Amino acid sequence: MISQDRTRAAAGFILLYAVVIGFTDNYVRVIADEAGLWQFHLTRSVMALAILAAVAPALGLRLRPVDWQAVAARSAIHGTAMLIYFGALAFLPVAQVAAGLFTAPIFVLVISRFVYGERIGPVRVLAVLTGFAGVLLVLGPEAMAGASFAAGLPVLAGLLYGMGNIATRAWCPQESAGTLLGGFFVALGVLGAAGLAVLALVSPPVPAGPDGFVMRGFVVPSQDFWFWTFVQAAGSLFAVGMMIRAYQAATASRVSVFEYVILPASAIWGWLLWDERLSPVAAAGMALIALAGIAIAMGSRPPAATATPA
Repeated sequence: MISQDRTRAAAGFILLYAVVIGFTDNYVRVIADEAGLWQFHLTRSVMALAILAAVAPALGLRLRPVDWQAVAARSAIHGTAMLIYFGALAFLPVAQVAAGLFTAPIFVLVISRFVYGERIGPVRVLAVLTGFAGVLLVLGPEAMAGASFAAGLPVLAGLLYGMGNIATRAWCPQESAGTLLGGFFVALGVLGAAGLAVLALVSPPVPAGPDGFVMRGFVVPSQDFWFWTFVQAAGSLFAVGMMIRAYQAATASRVSVFEYVILPASAIWGWLLWDERLSPVAAAGMALIALAGIAIAMGSRPPAATATPA
């Protein structure tokens, strides 16, 4: 089977991913008001896997892995990245956490170059740096403040997130999007169940509201929790599926730059849903983010077709 990097198609997949995730993630604050991180991930994963199992036959999705170990490893890396990302929100401002996660493209470039020997042209290097500069403008100077252990957690999440994105293509080239999607939610479900079990044994004091998101164990959920968790499950299922398709369509070092679009998408939803407005500096940062995406699309050249197993 002949395969080519389809950069523009990957950009379209990432755009769909960003629009949906930008909407659903804006309602995590509603969920965090009453429930905990671990119960949220477990419940969302069960819902997402149920939806996936129901639609897989109709859509002809293959869920059984070709390489169980590769899928498990990739799922564990991505799942751990998301746990660290959400967990860091208990200690740090959202701006600083988001800035740390969006160091992922830098790690993707470094790993792609020095581990896999991929050639990284100056256009893509410049695009990543431009996009990251835009991220800092959007988040403000507080994004780089602090040098504590907690401040390093989002960067660790960015490292793991970048590794998982590379693993999508390097370790799992023969896996279907359905397989990788299922593996991602299984990993998050297992981690969520493990967290609930530990909290049931330890029973730590839990602050009220969003401040207790990480330390809160099982609670009897309300209708709002069920509704918004289901919206999260369905939205995440679709959005992560689009992200996986993007990383299967093009190399990780190219696709990762497009993920910067999730920041303006989230900001637009924040304005529409919560009337949160951007400063001129943040608007300038979003312009840089858009410029990075255009540069990567215009500067990438499709490589020669290569034969891969059917």
